[in-house]
Amino acid sequence: MLKLENRGKYIKASDCPIAATIDVIGGKWKPIIIWLLIQDVKRFGELHRSIPGIALKVLNRQLKELETDGIITRTAYPEVPPRVEYALSEKGKTLTEIMNLLALWSKNNILEPEEID
Repeated sequence: MLKLENRGKYIKASDCPIAATIDVIGGKWKPIIIWLLIQDVKRFGELHRSIPGIALKVLNRQLKELETDGIITRTAYPEVPPRVEYALSEKGKTLTEIMNLLALWSKNNILEPEEID
């Protein structure tokens, strides 16, 4: 039986060590944000245009959570108009192989052949 113990934001699952990972990178939008940042550094507007259906407020919150968890970095340049770029941190880059494996699993097990690039 799975025993979960609440430890603040993270949940300790003695039988499921991925629970804390899912807490950090799971949800509707975070995997998409991470996937886009694996490809390249992005500005806020680029991310927003690349994710149809995400509200500005939600994107902002998701980016702040990923930054707080050390998955992405936010770089603000002292320019007019202001320019802010988001990139994967060193910690975030360690998710690249995992995300590629998830994409491969999805292509092999979920997506129809015509949906694959």
